[in-house]
Amino acid sequence: MEMKDYSNGVHPTWCPGCGDFSVLRSIQLAAAHLGIPREKMAVISGIGCSGRLSGYMSTYGFHSVHGRSLPVAQSVKLSNKELTVVAAGGDGDAFAIGMSHTLHAIRRNVNITYLVMNNQVYGLTKGHTSPVSEIGLTTKSAPGGSKDEPIHPGLLALSAGVTFYAHGFSAEQEELVELIKAGIEHKGFSFINIFSPCVTYNKTNTYDWFRKHLVTCEKAGHHDLEDLTSAWKTLKATQGLVRGIIYQKSDVPTFEENHHLTNNTPMIELPLEPTKEQFNRWTERFRLDT
Repeated sequence: MEMKDYSNGVHPTWCPGCGDFSVLRSIQLAAAHLGIPREKMAVISGIGCSGRLSGYMSTYGFHSVHGRSLPVAQSVKLSNKELTVVAAGGDGDAFAIGMSHTLHAIRRNVNITYLVMNNQVYGLTKGHTSPVSEIGLTTKSAPGGSKDEPIHPGLLALSAGVTFYAHGFSAEQEELVELIKAGIEHKGFSFINIFSPCVTYNKTNTYDWFRKHLVTCEKAGHHDLEDLTSAWKTLKATQGLVRGIIYQKSDVPTFEENHHLTNNTPMIELPLEPTKEQFNRWTERFRLDT
């Protein structure tokens, strides 16, 4: 398989230079490197600039509504465990209207991969502040600078019990491909926060800004990926501006294992209509004695 095999030929409508181009290519390259058949992969997206991503993939896909890519992605995976499921969203999807879905997907540990294209603004709605905008960031909705303390995705994920957490940068595509591959291969919920600059509405957190401030996990002195305390300290010490796999714990039971779904017949292979015996058994307690 090659990267082009996962492209449907539709030209993306993102602004020239948008970091989401690199994220799209990275998903396609990761899928090609892993040899995932297109009919065995589903990409689910939400609303926002990132929401268009599923429409550019030559795989199964679903373009959900605001903040709802994760419940759809979990449903797809639990219906057909044979699929490799990738959910995509922006920082608004993940940490505003979809925040509760993010937290509950993390704690359930369903075996899917979640990619958040984090540009610190709402790009689709013309650049107002998002939940991860830094204090002082000037936007159309905050001309005097953002006043609210930003959400820290890594600390949030670790505290919710994430089993795989990583930071990527859209300008470091080779590294990002490897992170996505590792996330897909991880058994459980994989959360990859990707710094994906908005070249139109965020003139602060630019490519050059990230190149100047981001450090690798190695340079940050973070090596023990299974040490939760070390991961937390690394995120705090770098203010979250670190690249690479930050935490991974592979021996945690997945949602499917906890609910004994791993050996069962996939839902899509079950008959849609119950047998007469099943129907009678299910309705027995509702019958009135005559």
